[in-house]
Amino acid sequence: MNDSIPSQTNFSVSIVLHNSPLELVCGTVQSLMRSAQHARDAGGLAHVTVWLIDNASDAAYRDALQAQIDRWPASEWFNVRYAPQSSNLGFGYGHNTVLSELTSDFHLVLNPDVELQDDTLQLGLTTLRQASDIALLSPSVVGSNGEQEFLCKRYPTVLVLLLRGFAPAIVRRLFQRQLASYEMRDLCSGETSADVEIASGCFMLMRTAALRAVGGFDEDFFLYFEDFDLSLRLATQGRLVFEPVMRIVHHGGYAASKGHLHLRYFIRSGVRFFNRHGWRFL
Repeated sequence: MNDSIPSQTNFSVSIVLHNSPLELVCGTVQSLMRSAQHARDAGGLAHVTVWLIDNASDAAYRDALQAQIDRWPASEWFNVRYAPQSSNLGFGYGHNTVLSELTSDFHLVLNPDVELQDDTLQLGLTTLRQASDIALLSPSVVGSNGEQEFLCKRYPTVLVLLLRGFAPAIVRRLFQRQLASYEMRDLCSGETSADVEIASGCFMLMRTAALRAVGGFDEDFFLYFEDFDLSLRLATQGRLVFEPVMRIVHHGGYAASKGHLHLRYFIRSGVRFFNRHGWRFL
């Protein structure tokens, strides 16, 4: 197996920020630099562009972020572009602002609370080069505590979402089988790649052409379920694959732990998703 990446490969990344913890943002970008360098050394990347799209963070935050960016080493082949927005129109909108600028072969939608292993990009880009029928790759994910997170999903039901968002642990245990099926634990627990229905927006490694073909994210979703919707539309362009040799650490959390405003976003977007793609209750 040839694990090299053709030297002409252009790669892009978009990261949407909104007062995101600077320590995590810096960790994310630094891990990107290391992983991109590893991929370049292994077979060569022509160019990497990382877009930091700031959805109207506070002025003090923007100043602090710019100061961090100014301290990052300059590179002819690894370019970080800061794109501050005048208003916050949502996660999907933020990523879409750079869609028309992309000239890459492959594009990564990435959260600002993710760390890549050094070989993550090399393994992912090589897989996409060798399997032209794949539109998206999703990695194996562990949380800050080192435990695996199951972020690939089957099509959700209302029951499963209610259980995950609102039910106490004792009730969730009664529905353990349904929850495990929703999280694809049967296919995504081992070291074998698997086709999936829905990938997490914290890390979506895609063919740029496939992302363009479906028009990027649907901006009607301000926050939550935009990755579910995009996954279903990307499936018209090729397979969505869980690839466990790609590994990341995700420092994020669930909507239920982020307060009432996020819960309102979650419920509103969930209703929009089901209205658009079909309701399943049980």
